[in-house]
Amino acid sequence: MAWSKFQKDEVAVRRTKLLELRRMGVSYDDPRIEALGYSNPASARKDLNRVLQAHRDDEKAEAAIYRQQENERLDALLEAAWPRATTPTPVFNKDGEVIDHALDMRAVDTVLRLMDRRAKLNGLDMPVKAELSGPDGGAIPFSGSEATELLALIGITDTGDGAGQDQEGDEEAEDGDGNA
Repeated sequence: MAWSKFQKDEVAVRRTKLLELRRMGVSYDDPRIEALGYSNPASARKDLNRVLQAHRDDEKAEAAIYRQQENERLDALLEAAWPRATTPTPVFNKDGEVIDHALDMRAVDTVLRLMDRRAKLNGLDMPVKAELSGPDGGAIPFSGSEATELLALIGITDTGDGAGQDQEGDEEAEDGDGNA
């Protein structure tokens, strides 16, 4: 049987109160949550999960609509720039004579930026995951001397307040030309 509008409104009010209580840090077994009409903490938890899932679904739908609108805008811009980026136009000398044909490089740049924006919008340029590992995929072994070398390198390349200093903190001497 379908719920009436009144029943749906009651559930919405109860869920809103549940969300408020949970945001305040009230636990599921608190009497205030039980007073909302939940028979046990598990039913309150399940109801809250339903609410959160519904919000995630709504957000996904809104994001999909936004992505579609942006893709349509990019399509229109790309359609306008494409002919100038792909069709060579005449290049004239100072006497007005055609000496060559060339692409409009500003239009090419515009098309490339539009294509880059589309790839980012649609998640086409996924980052490459890389991991450094030691033998057989394990940890990279370090001995005491390697760790000391590593710390020394970190001290040399420090770009904080110690810039231009060696690991003891002494500033490097420079001559008048800026050479060490």
